[in-house]
Amino acid sequence: MLDNCKLKSACNLPLIYNKKINTSGTSNADVPLADPGMYQLDITLRRGQSLAARDRGGTSDPYVKFKIAGKEVFRSKIVYKNLNPVWEEKACILVDHLREPLYVKVFDYDFGLQDDFMGSAFLDLTQLELNKPTDVTLPLKDPHYPDHDLGIILLSVILTPKEGEHRDVFQTQSLRLSDVHRKSHLWRGIVSITLIEGRDLKAMDSNGLSDPYVKFRLGHQKYKSKIMPKTLNPQWREQFDFHLYEERGGIIDITAWDKDAGKRDDFIGRCQVDLSALSREQTHKLELQLQEGEGHLVLLVTLTASATVSISDLSVNSLEDQKEREEILKRYSPLRIFHNLKDVGFLQVKVIRAEGLMAADVTGKSDPFCVVELNNDRLLTHTVYKNLNPEWNKVFTFNVKDIHSVLEVTVYDEDRDRSADFLGKVAIPLLSIQNGEQKAYVLKNKQLTGPTKGVIYLEIDVIFNAVKASLRTLIPKEQKYIEEENRLSKQLLLRNFIRTKRCVMVLVNAAYYINSCFDWDSPPRSLAAFVLFLFVVWNFELYMIPLVLLLLLTWNYFLIISGKDNRQRDTVVEDILEDEEEEDDKDDKDSEKKGFMNKIYAIQEVCISVQNVLDEVASFGERIKNTFNWTVPFLSWLAIVALCVFIVILYFIPLRYIVLVWGINKFTKKLRCPYAIDNNELLDFLSRVPSDVQVVQYQELKPDPSHSPCKRKKNNLS
Repeated sequence: MLDNCKLKSACNLPLIYNKKINTSGTSNADVPLADPGMYQLDITLRRGQSLAARDRGGTSDPYVKFKIAGKEVFRSKIVYKNLNPVWEEKACILVDHLREPLYVKVFDYDFGLQDDFMGSAFLDLTQLELNKPTDVTLPLKDPHYPDHDLGIILLSVILTPKEGEHRDVFQTQSLRLSDVHRKSHLWRGIVSITLIEGRDLKAMDSNGLSDPYVKFRLGHQKYKSKIMPKTLNPQWREQFDFHLYEERGGIIDITAWDKDAGKRDDFIGRCQVDLSALSREQTHKLELQLQEGEGHLVLLVTLTASATVSISDLSVNSLEDQKEREEILKRYSPLRIFHNLKDVGFLQVKVIRAEGLMAADVTGKSDPFCVVELNNDRLLTHTVYKNLNPEWNKVFTFNVKDIHSVLEVTVYDEDRDRSADFLGKVAIPLLSIQNGEQKAYVLKNKQLTGPTKGVIYLEIDVIFNAVKASLRTLIPKEQKYIEEENRLSKQLLLRNFIRTKRCVMVLVNAAYYINSCFDWDSPPRSLAAFVLFLFVVWNFELYMIPLVLLLLLTWNYFLIISGKDNRQRDTVVEDILEDEEEEDDKDDKDSEKKGFMNKIYAIQEVCISVQNVLDEVASFGERIKNTFNWTVPFLSWLAIVALCVFIVILYFIPLRYIVLVWGINKFTKKLRCPYAIDNNELLDFLSRVPSDVQVVQYQELKPDPSHSPCKRKKNNLS
């Protein structure tokens, strides 16, 4: 047996325990290293002594972090201005094997700057005795300066084997940790911050503008926004997530900077957000005044409880409590129409489990967690580690502001060292929800155009006031602050072009149909249309316009309920999306067969079509503008004469008779003159007005005096 456990510092110097281990205990040296069993390492970070001073005042703001196999597993709180800090923090770490030592690093926290290194040490886990508490003293060393004394860190550790069923429980359910272990490296919640915009920021450049970006810091966690060039009112629309370790909250330090190439960035201002003053499970919109500078920052901050909430708490939801359910129903009853019109309804989402998720890690597993979004409200579940069939059993509630909103549920794979990997997503319109039904939703890809691997089980209830929902429909939608940036895509361009073409073709086909009635292609149909036209125009009243639309809606409704639904819109769009996905697959799998020039030609065809459409639309608008700008005086005078005639006609002759004369002329034109060419006088007039491009093309250039014939002749004579 071992009398002392061996510890290694960063410079491989032996370290000594304060307390020896009883030799009657079971040493981990007896356990073979190949044993894949799970171990639980309970660590109590006691205090530090005689730590190095890194600040100008001769003190430091130290905090400690633990790493195993290069991954960070614990961060302590910051003790400000103290070289002998006392933490007394507990951490519970699950270890797959004991080959990797525990790496302990100490840093000095610096606001807005990079933290200073204060020393490090190693703890060899293979030399620990099992099931025995051990006091450890770790001398801190700097690998670059091994002779420097940087103080010591005092720990208490206990290593416990977890095998069989216990291993699976501790591996997959972090919720079952004891209250002591909850104050460990497992975060207490998630802080989601959306950086919306800046207003009236301070100008730091000579041009009177700035290139601003923002830094966020919560303890050891840091984020930096993108740079917005040459503006004092930047629009970021960026979102960042922080892990909240402390139960009471914390303070987020925010600094704004101006980017300068080749030199140090300029400081614009700073502000803070006190999380302890914000309520949880709610999105707060904050407008913060920048201190030591000018302007404001606009943020959305959401605090979400995380893995430390017990399962029993999660299983209790508002709608299962009969009393609370009655209160909610009363709140959104028809009798309370004018009470808080913005509060349209109540949404409860129960995220139960997922099955058959995609394996995102090299081990063939994933660490899935779920993000539930409704407009700008964004809440998260805890992470279930190393599992493709996770169970969350978490309940979320939202206040519904717009019943036409879409609930988005996205599953990610957590990665400590990089951004989370996408596993799947579903989008559920609130109006399509069937209350109280547990339903399996097939996960889709990021574009929501096709399936991906796995299903997610949700139980959703929505209660709303129909009158409030109707009134809110008539006001602008809530702007979503987080939106993906648009990127150039051949498939997307082609899809949008086809969609636009389909909409235009509906109008074109309708115009062709009406024109065929004027041309008497089918005499019975034209005769019926002519009689109907005369009857409607002679008896026309304004109320008939909404009446026709009402009859159209009613007719389509009865077609649907009678099973004669002939709508083709959804299937056409699905065909487009399937073709798009098939083309994506071909691009991925058959890129060798499909030549580069073929792709260029395909893009060129779409671009030419879009180019022609844009030219027609732009030319139409420019011709109207040039008519009023007197670009062609003759046409402008002609327009004046025509408008004067129309004014007189409309003043003295009722509109009903004018429409009758126009319709009779259109219907009888083919009968009177079978070979006449149909035309639209207004479009014919506008076609004579030049567009802006044509105006430039038709401009006469002034001759260069040096190229005049007379001067050329004189030059030749001389």
